Amino acid sequence: MRPHVILNAAMTLDGKIATASGSSEISGSEDLERVHGMRKEMDAIMVGINTLLIDDPRLTVHKIPSTVKDNPTRIVVDSQGRTPLSSRILNKDAPTIIAVSKIAPLEKVEKLKKKAEVIICGEKRVDLVCLMEELKLRGLDNLMLEGGSTLNFSMLSSGLVDEVRVAIAPMIAGGSQAKTLVDGEGFDLMKDALKLKLNKSYLLGNDLVVEYSVKNPEKFF
Repeated sequence: MRPHVILNAAMTLDGKIATASGSSEISGSEDLERVHGMRKEMDAIMVGINTLLIDDPRLTVHKIPSTVKDNPTRIVVDSQGRTPLSSRILNKDAPTIIAVSKIAPLEKVEKLKKKAEVIICGEKRVDLVCLMEELKLRGLDNLMLEGGSTLNFSMLSSGLVDEVRVAIAPMIAGGSQAKTLVDGEGFDLMKDALKLKLNKSYLLGNDLVVEYSVKNPEKFF
């Protein structure tokens, strides 16, 4: 009882999705169109609070021909209720869901409820399994995860990702503090690493797009 989840991202050859300063202009124009084409097909798109605070994204379909009806439901994983009330995802371009935990300040939650739906899942951190179940109950059958590196790991290690699609740009960023595709706690042993199956790979402009399915995601529940 959860949506089909596709983790989508662009990264450099050395696996960075942003520099230490937060610069993340990686995708070429062709890949941006691919991503917005995916958004157009999705019921929902989800990011973490750090991505929201750094990028203030719209999370709409706007790089290809589209209408407001093509925009997916926007979801923010925000355990402490830190979403600024001025955020662009709180505009009227598409429905928005803010997922918080029970430690989110009640006063802030009430303010957010005036601009978005708020789902409370988890004690101190958003319970992602609970959230996915709630989204499925709302008729959201497929979801694109455009999370930051921490949310990506949390979703993957919780067995909640079905596919991984990555555009690899021909550039190297370096930097020990630069964000990689997946950070978080990581797995202690390589034998426990998440296993993937390559479904497709192709050149798109200057980028190499690789698409994988996750082998037995439920084993991580």
